Amino acid sequence: MAITTHDTETDVQDRAILVSLVTDKIKRTGIDPELSLQELVQLAETAGVEVLDVLRQNKETPDSRWFIGKGKVEELRMAADALGANTAIFDQELSGAQVRNLEEALDLKIIDRTQLILDIFAGRAKTREGIIQVELAQLSYLLPRLSGQGKNLSRLGGGIGTRGPGESKLETDRRHIRDRITELKRQLDEVVKTRELHRERRRKAGAVQVALVGYTNAGKSTLLKQLTDADVYIENQLFATLDPTSRVLELAGGKEVVLTDTVGFIQNLPHDLVASFRATLEEVNEANLVLHVVDASSPMREEQMEIVQSILQDLGASGTPQIVLFNKIDLCQPEQLEMLPTGTGYLKISALNPEDLTRITEMIADELAGDTLNFRIPGDRGDISSLLYRVGEVLETTYDENDVLYNVRLNKEDYDKWGYMLADFVDQQ
Repeated sequence: MAITTHDTETDVQDRAILVSLVTDKIKRTGIDPELSLQELVQLAETAGVEVLDVLRQNKETPDSRWFIGKGKVEELRMAADALGANTAIFDQELSGAQVRNLEEALDLKIIDRTQLILDIFAGRAKTREGIIQVELAQLSYLLPRLSGQGKNLSRLGGGIGTRGPGESKLETDRRHIRDRITELKRQLDEVVKTRELHRERRRKAGAVQVALVGYTNAGKSTLLKQLTDADVYIENQLFATLDPTSRVLELAGGKEVVLTDTVGFIQNLPHDLVASFRATLEEVNEANLVLHVVDASSPMREEQMEIVQSILQDLGASGTPQIVLFNKIDLCQPEQLEMLPTGTGYLKISALNPEDLTRITEMIADELAGDTLNFRIPGDRGDISSLLYRVGEVLETTYDENDVLYNVRLNKEDYDKWGYMLADFVDQQ
């Protein structure tokens, strides 16, 4: 995907210098700034930007005017002139005033990490829900920065930082943007109601739900495609897919579950984006089981796992049963494999290995399995028989006069959910 700007009569690709400011506050978080910067390079390349150089600065606190120190601003200007850069991308979030001051001093397009991520999302959103969510996040990010924005509001054309809402919306005043935000929230509420209806139908049908979660580019969509033959977009890049996709997965014994792929997580995922995508992310809360897909070959593996767990906790899904799938083991060095945890709830896999796919479905079945119960169902109660097949694993079926006897493995959570319909048919003999 080539992203271009139209600052001249000919198309000019974004050619950027990346800038990272490491403050005392960042050091206290325990996050490795070098790994964060590596991720920024990936984000920039995902957006179609040519990365020319990287500048780093250590400083106790950000400069209120320039974010980086005045001397570093001059160093950035000289580097941009020497390399022919037209863009500077900062690894931290900037205020509107800082963007304006840097643009005036450097004559460059100034983009921060948040705006870059929002821009990538804008380019990937395909469904009505996704487009609404991204535009809402972009406008929520823009609104408090209107007074500080300089060239960002008057720049024509495309390129990073200008996709999504469109130039006409960016040039409107606060009142119009607030009105647009109100309208987008109304539209999103309608989509949320529709999504909730679908969830309710799945609940009534007794559908068992399994959610794929993980850091972006961990291989969730590949796994969904391999397990269910889903027609989903697969690409080795960040945020290749945004919209949740659900497919039926058949387990051993014929039991079916609904497997849902969710949007990938990332370090410092913009707050406005999390808020806008909350309805989508809350699919995780409906899951009976979470499959946490981890890129085992990533040098940031541990940090990425912690970020995913933190977001799950924020969503209220940290208590959901979970299996950790260490994916991409075919890309790992032997010492990396040795460091991976083993035991219950962990599985080392390659999403491209058929044998590993079988192991995954077996582990899902085992995790969802529960106690075995006997049910005596009258022959005219096909609705109850169908429910048993949907929510449990039917191990044996026999017939006794007008009744059908089922021996079913059913986990406690599902029995608690459907006990009001099944309790009268439990065979105590």
